[in-house]
Amino acid sequence: MVVQHNLTAMNAVSIDISKGKSTVVVMRPFGEIIVLPFEVTHSVRELSKLAAMLKSLKGETKIIMECTGSYHFPVTNALCAAGLFVSPVHSLLIHDFGNNTIRRVKTDKADSIKIANYALSNWLDLIPYSPEEDLRKLLKTYNCQYIKYCKIKTLSKTI
Repeated sequence: MVVQHNLTAMNAVSIDISKGKSTVVVMRPFGEIIVLPFEVTHSVRELSKLAAMLKSLKGETKIIMECTGSYHFPVTNALCAAGLFVSPVHSLLIHDFGNNTIRRVKTDKADSIKIANYALSNWLDLIPYSPEEDLRKLLKTYNCQYIKYCKIKTLSKTI
């Protein structure tokens, strides 16, 4: 069975996550930019406005962002709660994608366009986000605390 997609109805929303704010761009295949890159803060109000804007786009919309420690969680959770398809991707996959140029442009706008191109190239393989259970979050927190404790204990023995 062959699955056909209407290429003009594919909206790749790319979000370059930073601490407290993010850069968003919406692209379609062949480099067509639907929404120019813009910044959004991670406030409830701004994320609600972003979700409403993304829901108003015609066609299938997929949101992709890099997993950046814990900075992406407010954005991911807000957009998932709004019923949107969100796919956080490991940053190494995006970093190594499309490095076929000698120019080293490193800006939030350039990064968001690179992430959107990754989304369009991997459209069918994007995995939807599923929120972590509370127990998993708690265990991850305990693990981080344990690692910090071990480092401090090791440092105190060397002094």
